[in-house]
Amino acid sequence: MSTKDEVKPVAHVKHFMRELLLGRQDPEEFFCLSLSLLGHQYTQEQFLDLIEPLAEGHEELHTCLVTIFLDYFTKVQSGKGVEEEELELALTLSMQEMREGELAAQGPLSHAQRLSYAQRAIRGGRVAQKNGNSHCSRAPVPCDMEQAQRERCTEGLIGKITNIQNESVCVTGTEVRYPSLSRSDEDVPVGINSSQDEKSKRSRRRRQRKRQQLAMSLSPSSPRPVLLWFRRDLRLNDNPALIGSLEVGGPVIPVFLWCPEEEEGPGVTVAVGGASKYWLHHALLSLNHSLERLGSHLVTVKVETSSQEALQRLVTDTGAGTLLATALYEPWLKERDDLVFTALQRQGVKCQLYHSYCLRDPNSVSTEGVGLRGIGSVSHFMSCCQQNPGPGLGTPVDAPLCLPVPSAWPQGCHLSQLALARMPRRKDGTVVDWATNIRSSWDFSEEGAQARLQAFLRDGIYRYEKESCRADAPNTSSLSPYLHYGQISPRSLLSESRSARCRPPKFQRKLAWRDLAYWQLTLFPDLPWESLRPPYKALRWSSDRAHLKAWQRGRTGYPLVDASMRQLWLTGWMNNYMRHVVASFLIAYLHLPWQEGYRWFQDTLVDADVAIDAMMWQNGGMCGLDHWNFVMHPVCAALTCDPCGSFVRKWCPELAELPDEFIHKPWQCPTSLLRRAGVVLGQNYPERIVTDLEERRAQSLQDVAVVRRQFGQYVDRHSGCDLIPLPDRLVKEALGRGDIVQSGSRFLLPVITRMEFKHQAHDTDAKSNPFDAVLKGYVSRKRDETIAFLNERDFTASVLSENAQRRDRQERDQRALEGLPHPPAAHSRARRTPSKDIFSVVPAGVTVRHK
Repeated sequence: MSTKDEVKPVAHVKHFMRELLLGRQDPEEFFCLSLSLLGHQYTQEQFLDLIEPLAEGHEELHTCLVTIFLDYFTKVQSGKGVEEEELELALTLSMQEMREGELAAQGPLSHAQRLSYAQRAIRGGRVAQKNGNSHCSRAPVPCDMEQAQRERCTEGLIGKITNIQNESVCVTGTEVRYPSLSRSDEDVPVGINSSQDEKSKRSRRRRQRKRQQLAMSLSPSSPRPVLLWFRRDLRLNDNPALIGSLEVGGPVIPVFLWCPEEEEGPGVTVAVGGASKYWLHHALLSLNHSLERLGSHLVTVKVETSSQEALQRLVTDTGAGTLLATALYEPWLKERDDLVFTALQRQGVKCQLYHSYCLRDPNSVSTEGVGLRGIGSVSHFMSCCQQNPGPGLGTPVDAPLCLPVPSAWPQGCHLSQLALARMPRRKDGTVVDWATNIRSSWDFSEEGAQARLQAFLRDGIYRYEKESCRADAPNTSSLSPYLHYGQISPRSLLSESRSARCRPPKFQRKLAWRDLAYWQLTLFPDLPWESLRPPYKALRWSSDRAHLKAWQRGRTGYPLVDASMRQLWLTGWMNNYMRHVVASFLIAYLHLPWQEGYRWFQDTLVDADVAIDAMMWQNGGMCGLDHWNFVMHPVCAALTCDPCGSFVRKWCPELAELPDEFIHKPWQCPTSLLRRAGVVLGQNYPERIVTDLEERRAQSLQDVAVVRRQFGQYVDRHSGCDLIPLPDRLVKEALGRGDIVQSGSRFLLPVITRMEFKHQAHDTDAKSNPFDAVLKGYVSRKRDETIAFLNERDFTASVLSENAQRRDRQERDQRALEGLPHPPAAHSRARRTPSKDIFSVVPAGVTVRHK
């Protein structure tokens, strides 16, 4: 081959080498392509030089290619042809199939038995081929099966390679291919008239993959397997740990470990509730299907003692040399990971974490150059990230086309043994399937996440900025459960939103809120169960369990609250605005502790997230780093997010026939209209569990003022702000600045405090608080008074008015026919609909009585 002729093939080989590094080709395919382009002689002379650059940075991949090269040319030089190698492989597979078939009648094979018979078949097949006898050196089988096996081993061996279907083993609850690659898209015939050449090429590629697995399992210089530890990154697209496992170059073993005790950690976190575990179960099934399309599968392991011991056992069983995972940021999980990685590194296992669960690693966020004033707000957090930028986000990475697989898989367990989707049983033995609506409402797969995102970018994103609070329209993305379990990466979501035609800043800030929640959790590990502001731990809370149960089941008597809680119970989700509404109702109007709401959300939300829920419930309970500066009245909020009542009618069908004016206030609806709508308060729809909302809200604010006076050492005398103990991590950043208050040996940090509390701190005897959110927040009180006035007349008065108006119309029509002038102006002013808004004007001299 001349130098000119060499240039183009070598360039192609280098191009394919880049594809190999990106995971789009496996080493065996790369070697076969190189052999085809360069020819037999040139490959033998120059191939090792071409792959020499891989020796630095990709040692295991380089070793794998050298092994394939030596294995191929050693067989050629020894006179062993390709057909002979195929014969050996066919014998091995046939003998394995026979032995498993013989035991099928005795009962299903365990995974350990399958591994044992596969290894014995490989050894027996190679010895038999070496001795020239295809059946004399295998594991013992019954004598009456000898002739059948001999016939199967000698009849159409080369053709059998393309037709043998891989045996299946239940590892994760679905049928997975064992032990070799499953059929890929390139193996499926293009059409009925496919040519014989294309069929032979596909058959040759399948044989090449099988030879690769066999060679990698038997060669002492094969690269060691890679354990890819899936946690909350259950996706193939834009998964840096998955891409990293391909760069190592060895066979990849995807594993999922489940240890409920480690997930929960200390305190009362309810880290994984019932709905969230149900989602996790189906997400793992979906991930396994995705891995099967790459020729691999997921190994699930139920941890009996600790994840450290389980991983050490996996390393021993597989000979793995590398462990890769995506970082988790809960303090107790980070501590667990540190112990696991330290122990494995002592055994010589390379361990590496990739940061992709948040846009920014929470442990790397610093307040340098920004200060601590305003900490807890998303604006302060974004300023910290801008002032102290970390590594660039980069661009999302596509999923690989295939995964190198091991010749022998470690023993896992059936997914059902993890009990993630276990349903309770009644006393009569019937199953309570509480997840029916959840299954019908969600697609649990990674493809489902992409479909939701694309649907949102086509429609909802254009209304998100101004109407994301609407409960009666799908203006939100509903991607939170997919984000929680990593079925879509935040980097991909941010990239897609930035490339859309409409780019609402409010939507992008939601990702910053998510990162802020994890930053707070790393600073305050007790966030899920203990109030951050010390005085607020002494707040007086109600212990009425009947009120709590009514709130949980959607039986409060307030339609918007009930509809939201029923949607949560049935589908495992509600939008962010509705979460604010029900949280305000629980804390401000029922006087129940925020921890009760947090625990219920963690158990019923499919996107239950410890950091986000803990941060938002603490803020709603007025004891977090931030204070909600608004009042979510259950009726006024309904007029904002569900003005026509369609959301309430969907989830509270017993109220569907009520008019729009009374759909959110059935207690003010005239008795005759309630009877016509089929609503009986106290029977098919509950009475209100509390009626004096303004009084109860004022009492909750007064309780806060009392504890602030009792614990004056935690109130800044100059600004009136609450003080909290400063975390050790922020002490060094705060020293030398005026952001903190020193009290003895402790450092106290002023945090965001509502204006009405600051006003009380300066003027404790003031009867009127100009910042009182209760007095200033009801924008539609006149609407309430007008409806009360209209109810004074009741249905009888409206009927009499209609009769009088009908007589007036008849009189005017008669006078017009007779050519007489119109009635006097006083009579013409009688109208059914006033000229002004009846909801903003109350007739003078009318006494309004509130019910």
